[in-house]
Amino acid sequence: MRELAGLKVADELAAFVETQVLPGLEIAPDAFWQGAADIFTRFVPVNRNLLQKREALQAKIDAWHREHPAPIDGEAYRAFLTELGYLVPEPEAFSVNPQNVDPELAQIAGPQLVVPVLNARFLLNAANARWGSLYDALYGTDAIPGQPAGGGYDEARGAQVIDWARQFLDRAVPLKDQLWRNWDGSEPDLKAPAELVGRNGDNWLIRHNGLHIEIVIDPDHPVGKTDKAGVADVILEAALSTICDFEDSVAAVDAEDKVQGYTNWLGLMKGDLEETFMKGGKEMTRTLNPDRDYVDMDGKAFTLPGRSLLLARNVGHLMTTPAVILPEGNEAPEGILDAIMTSAIGCHDLKRAGGNSRAGSIYLVKPKMHGPEECAMTNDLFDAVEDLLGLDRNTIKVGVMDEERRTSANLAACIYEVRDRIMFINTGFLDRTGDEIHTAMRAGAMLRKGAMKETPWIAAYEDRNVQIGLACGLSGKAQIGKGMWAMPDRMADMLAQKIGHPLSGANTAWVPSPTAATLHATHYHLVDVFERQGERREEGVAPLSDLLTVPLADGVNWPAEKVRAELENNAQGILGYVVRWVDQGVGCSKVPDINDIGLMEDRATLRISSQHIANWLEHGVVSPEEVDEVLIEMAKKVDAQNAGDPAYRPMADNPEGSMAFQAARALIFEGTEQPSGYTEPLLHAYRQKVKGGG
Repeated sequence: MRELAGLKVADELAAFVETQVLPGLEIAPDAFWQGAADIFTRFVPVNRNLLQKREALQAKIDAWHREHPAPIDGEAYRAFLTELGYLVPEPEAFSVNPQNVDPELAQIAGPQLVVPVLNARFLLNAANARWGSLYDALYGTDAIPGQPAGGGYDEARGAQVIDWARQFLDRAVPLKDQLWRNWDGSEPDLKAPAELVGRNGDNWLIRHNGLHIEIVIDPDHPVGKTDKAGVADVILEAALSTICDFEDSVAAVDAEDKVQGYTNWLGLMKGDLEETFMKGGKEMTRTLNPDRDYVDMDGKAFTLPGRSLLLARNVGHLMTTPAVILPEGNEAPEGILDAIMTSAIGCHDLKRAGGNSRAGSIYLVKPKMHGPEECAMTNDLFDAVEDLLGLDRNTIKVGVMDEERRTSANLAACIYEVRDRIMFINTGFLDRTGDEIHTAMRAGAMLRKGAMKETPWIAAYEDRNVQIGLACGLSGKAQIGKGMWAMPDRMADMLAQKIGHPLSGANTAWVPSPTAATLHATHYHLVDVFERQGERREEGVAPLSDLLTVPLADGVNWPAEKVRAELENNAQGILGYVVRWVDQGVGCSKVPDINDIGLMEDRATLRISSQHIANWLEHGVVSPEEVDEVLIEMAKKVDAQNAGDPAYRPMADNPEGSMAFQAARALIFEGTEQPSGYTEPLLHAYRQKVKGGG
């Protein structure tokens, strides 16, 4: 490690900063490292005190629940949380005021991708998912019944696709005097509010609800030649924004991992990221798509962005990193390092025209903050980073993940602390449920996971996120977002259900793939989100009392088979995710569930499952012996599900020797002691053992 301004910095990080990040930024290495050291000196004590406050609050809540057995007296509980300072006074009415927010976040509603920053190929796919083929998304998925026959283009399947797409156009951007299936290819005469805004060669460009649809005309194409108008495809503007994730979807446990993530983020911000890989026996190189060129209806040239607007999700306040060692010998808080590094890298984008942010902002998402004090620290930290980098105040925008109980209960106060730099609020149902379980761990046994979705606090949580966001003036200035569709192979179900997110007044929602982004984009043509926000602005805010209703199974006596089924479901999900994280460093992937349905899993899923079993252990619903028995049984199932992976290390034959199995077991049996029920401390410890040959 190198000694730099009193810090010990990993050699690979120091070299990366000085040879790749700082050149072109007009910041000398000595000044950068001294500024970074000053930021650590100022904020490490603040960070530490906030984490200690989390633990102190939790200890008092645990004690209160022990002294007040279920059923919980809601009024007494709320009075206790208020006296404790867990609940803070609501701020006076205010409106957020972020400046220079790109329209993808402020004025247009559409899908948002989340992608692990360690995987360059996935990053490029996501960035390029700004535009997607509706025909391809329909042809190869279950979005429409059946599937294509093998051996080349299936005309019968193609006919299904064309019919679905025409019906979508009739609903979203209807013609004045005919159905789209009867259109002959002449200039489309559209009903308002859809507008014909341009052409790309023979193609027609339509704008509706702020999003674009390109009708591709190619009579020589295998699809176009079967269509009387020569339509070969319908291209939708899809993933307006993408979160490049340094947090829940990656396994970054040391300087090597961190530098890989920062390198990929730098490639995106400079616009030169590329990845070469083999596909179908051929070598392919993927790069960032260029912007798209059109001419308007008067013949004047214009361009539209060819790539998704990119945001970086930093880690939260909890974790530390061995990439930087502080003068006292402790690891540096990883979230502080991320703020410095991702912002410094973002400066490269600010220096180029037509790059990521055309409004001149750097977009950082901050997860897992507990309450307004932690939001205030993030605001102050971003101030300090802007000063280090010579940026105007509030150049760095923040997205607040509304995924912890103390944040959702004090959401307006949290927004107030970052009111001049906020660019989104977004719900995270799984993390929020994990924190719900951990916060009320000693209150009693929780309902089964499926039943929790029907409890009052979930509905209040989702409603309050939109209602409070609108009351704080986010509409037209910042995003109000909703969570992930976790089943990438179930697009028909997504089309049926996920329209609920724009109907809720959320102007974005997460999707697991570029294909899902294209299909979800159809929902934003069928729902005018900003009109819905106007309607919802007239509502009152869902009661805090509902949000504070703990999902206890008070008085429920499940039969043994129901308990066993829940335990097996949780254990299988934990093992299936942890084995890839610990053994292979895969932080997000499609993991088969107990029914062999592929689910996109990240640490949020793991948090709820491990906390749920820990809660049932705490209250005697299951025994330690039963948990161990089920873990072995489910390890065998997970081993079988991964039998085709040559890099996979089986668990069941030697559980004592499997770091992954031991990590999964620790997450459960040490779950009540884990800070806020987070999985990162144990995952990092076991992954570091594997990387170190332990």
